[in-house]
Amino acid sequence: MINCELSEVSFEINDIMQTCLTNSAIDPELYTKHNVKRGLRDINGNGVLTGLTNISEICSFNMENGQKLPCEGKLFYRGINIEDLVKGFIDDNRFGFEETAYLLLFGQLPSKIQLEGFKKVLSEYRNLPTSFVRDIIMKSPSKDMMNTLARSVLTLYSYDDKADDVSVPNVLRQCLQLIALFPLLSVYGYQAYDYYHAGNSLFIHAPNPELSTAENILHLLRPDSKYTKTEAKLLDIALVLHAEHGGGNNSTFTTHVVSSSGTDTYSVVAASLGSLKGPKHGGANIKVVQMFDDMKKNISDWTDEQEVEQYLKNLLNKKAFDKAGLIYGMGHAVYSLSDPRANIFKKFVKNLSEEKGLDKEFALYSTVERLAPKVIAKERKIYKGVSANIDFYSGFVYSMLGLPLELYTPIFAMARIVGWSAHRIEELINGGKIIRPAYMNICERKEYIPMEKR
Repeated sequence: MINCELSEVSFEINDIMQTCLTNSAIDPELYTKHNVKRGLRDINGNGVLTGLTNISEICSFNMENGQKLPCEGKLFYRGINIEDLVKGFIDDNRFGFEETAYLLLFGQLPSKIQLEGFKKVLSEYRNLPTSFVRDIIMKSPSKDMMNTLARSVLTLYSYDDKADDVSVPNVLRQCLQLIALFPLLSVYGYQAYDYYHAGNSLFIHAPNPELSTAENILHLLRPDSKYTKTEAKLLDIALVLHAEHGGGNNSTFTTHVVSSSGTDTYSVVAASLGSLKGPKHGGANIKVVQMFDDMKKNISDWTDEQEVEQYLKNLLNKKAFDKAGLIYGMGHAVYSLSDPRANIFKKFVKNLSEEKGLDKEFALYSTVERLAPKVIAKERKIYKGVSANIDFYSGFVYSMLGLPLELYTPIFAMARIVGWSAHRIEELINGGKIIRPAYMNICERKEYIPMEKR
């Protein structure tokens, strides 16, 4: 156990902290003066072009007469509209995550034979090394499942005889293994946490080779391994919608940056996991659920739109929930009029809410989705439209599925490992230069002062 208390040293940390803050602060006006694209975005929030990709495309505006006009959001995986992809496997009454993974990794839709072969490969890879659960996952379980997942990924390096081989065939093999293993690493990590930290019963189910990825997650997680078809299908759709989202999102850009250094797959994925863990990225849906829990406690009549609107105003004015001034799940860095993933999700969320008897909760979510953009437009100066993003509904779905909060972001990772894998391979094939953006130093040069004169 690490002692978090500071030992006695020759200076007081609080005394020197202000010096640290003063010497590290940068005048915000200097960013404008030197035309620095903070967050790699311009003043209008548009991302700075840093690369090219064949993997996915996000459309949020149309160009007309040289002007950018906002449009309903669209997302394409390898050129295929995500709405058509989802409709395809839903109409055929089958699970779609494995088909989506094949498409993103190999650039084309699989035939029936190819898909069955691909699913068989994933099933064969869905086995951890002997005693890995006992010796790695069960020992020193973390309270944070993303840290547990990252540690497990880094440890897998030691079990790989070709861990440092960055040839594309070997990296593809490593990526397929990680795609297959992420559900096991995440769920087993949670079971260890739930046993050692929460004091609940411990159970470890073996994966079922006949089940899809979504089905296996529910099978592994639940004590009785039971789930409904609606539950499994909605989780499958969640995985499909989270699998990829362009090369510019924080964790995928991390994948490109770290891959460009020439390091191994396990280090790249661990770095991407560290990025996804952040509440501004993969942890956002947890905030949505917690916000709605607070909302339901503080609004006496969920159908009273004036009361709901006042709560939303209180959120923006830092008078409600975590007082951060945010309505979580609303707005996106790229989309303005709509997030296509949220639109797809919403169509299926209603069915599950009816199955679970949570019609009133779904109605509240719908009310907030409708009112929030109007409230934000009144209370904030915004450069583009605001709409519900995928986190708005994904947290609600996971809560309806009875998934613990600790697994919300790891489930995101179980899906996004596919996109990371595709982008890592793309970087290795087309890269060659280490990604190294420029930073301008603004610190004045100073003379060294000898110790006796300080």
